[in-house]
Amino acid sequence: MANYIAGLDIGTTKIGAIIAEVEDDSAPSIVGVGTSPSEGLRRGVVVNLDKTVRSIRAAVEEAEQMAGVEVKEAYAGIAGDHIRSINGRGVVAVASPDNEIAQADVRRVIDAAKAVALPIDREILHILPQEFIVDEQHGIKDPVGMCGVRLEAEVHIVTGAI
Repeated sequence: MANYIAGLDIGTTKIGAIIAEVEDDSAPSIVGVGTSPSEGLRRGVVVNLDKTVRSIRAAVEEAEQMAGVEVKEAYAGIAGDHIRSINGRGVVAVASPDNEIAQADVRRVIDAAKAVALPIDREILHILPQEFIVDEQHGIKDPVGMCGVRLEAEVHIVTGAI
């Protein structure tokens, strides 16, 4: 069964939509593309929601027609002065008596890493783990199942203005 991924590039001048078919052992192949003039946005900020939705819908429908599939969800790229990012770092002791790292430890260390001081007008949108460190061993992408005493996480925190 085919698996599809959709993406949106929401810009001030145009909206782009892309649909890729993903198969197990091969690179994704582009099966649908759509564009639409961007309306309802000014300098990366939505100023007219109805017009913005119509522009997005037009680009997605064009990509859907080309691909012959219906998009149910999509990844969207956003940018503008209202989006910023910072790095964070968290450290926790591994909770289990046998020192095996569990998913709960990963959640705790990410929570510790995102505990940064933010201005009152900003909100965390995404936490993107960059790497985990187990007992000073760097470069770990998924520490679950590893053994260690100390678990660290380096994360990239994306914030938005509220």
